[in-house]
Amino acid sequence: MPRVDRLLAREDLQPIREQVGPALFAELVRAAIDAARRALLAGQRAVVPTDDEVSADVLERAARFASGRARPVINATGVLLHTNLGRAPLSERAAAAVRGAMQGYSSIELDLETGKRGRRAGFVDEALASVSGAEAALVVNNCAAAVLLLLSATASGRGVIVSRGELVEIGGGFRVPDVMAQSGARLIEVGTTNKTRLADYERALDEHPDAVAILRVHQGNFRQLGFVERPALADLGALAASRGVMLLKDLGGGALVDLAQAGFVGEPLVTDCVAAGCTAVTFSTDKVLGGPQGGALVGARDVIERARRHPLARALRAGRLPIVALEATLESYLLGRAWQEIPALAMAKASVGELAARVDGWVAELSARGLDAERVDSEAEMGGGTLAARAIPSVALALTPRSMSAGELGRSLRLGAPAILARVQDARVLLDARTIRPEEGPPLMLRLFEALAPEGSSLSRPAESS
Repeated sequence: MPRVDRLLAREDLQPIREQVGPALFAELVRAAIDAARRALLAGQRAVVPTDDEVSADVLERAARFASGRARPVINATGVLLHTNLGRAPLSERAAAAVRGAMQGYSSIELDLETGKRGRRAGFVDEALASVSGAEAALVVNNCAAAVLLLLSATASGRGVIVSRGELVEIGGGFRVPDVMAQSGARLIEVGTTNKTRLADYERALDEHPDAVAILRVHQGNFRQLGFVERPALADLGALAASRGVMLLKDLGGGALVDLAQAGFVGEPLVTDCVAAGCTAVTFSTDKVLGGPQGGALVGARDVIERARRHPLARALRAGRLPIVALEATLESYLLGRAWQEIPALAMAKASVGELAARVDGWVAELSARGLDAERVDSEAEMGGGTLAARAIPSVALALTPRSMSAGELGRSLRLGAPAILARVQDARVLLDARTIRPEEGPPLMLRLFEALAPEGSSLSRPAESS
């Protein structure tokens, strides 16, 4: 078998050593040799592999290892809040704040006036309370954590009423009943999958005197149409108040501005949930709010303080950099500049005409290089459980390669630098302009020139879109 020391000394493998360090480099070499030995003993190959063959395996293993590292990606999918791409991109204001915090220390938990320990994320909590209209607020590391903390602090060992139509599963296989069970709360199911009436909640409160709360869950990742019914949130708020129980709202998206300004109706506002009588509302800060990963709890001061004092609050608290980024993101809301400064909101509000002009510019650049491309109508979506199953009119750049398949071109774009994630549809590669930020246009073009260079002028013009 090839010797470890000989492979470690090969000149063509030294870049791997420089990228991953000597210890992991040696592990990759040994793993490649062991794999070759097992294949030989199992009869999967007839002869001992050469140094070159094992070296090729080391290179492949190193590439797979490196592929697990997060890299910058140009999102050309048309999904604004793409969960696999980190959801909302940060604003320049937030990115600048993070850069400053990364390069030194920050007063994340220090009162500079007294020089003593201060409240962690105090600015975030006050800003969230202000923009949501709630008495108090608390931020943790994601929305599921916010729900778990809220239920653990207020409903452990007590009954919580939930409609059967809201016992949803979110990404990664996490289910509302599982989160409730972990909190110690007892699930009380009411209604049916498609219809839950106010009378169902009233009957459950009569039958379960230990019930301490009604939990309303936003059906973020799907829509129910047709023969469906559920009471208005304000009616649930009135019922909860009359019975002396809490109304808890798991909102999910966390919209702090009305998306109807961008032409999209139906996404509930945090402020509306608070005004409807919710005792506490939980939502993500990295979805339509447009900030870093985090989970917010806003609502009645006594309930939020109970959550703040719970032992889980320490385990679920947000990190230093997310707090700094969220401070800057909320500052845009306080200054009334959210639509201008929050990328996800700006992308949602961009007009089709504006997007078409950008795509026409890209088509002209590609044509000047002898490459054919076409502007086509497209449909984008918010993603992240916001405005589920509702299309957003958009425009895309369409490419139909001749010397390779659309799937091969899509893979080439994903593996390049910068990585470009596009849609492969009907033997074409579609790059949706709505999720490509204006400053990403030049690197996008350079990457396309590189990926399509072997094609020359052999790209066939796509058929007219319907």
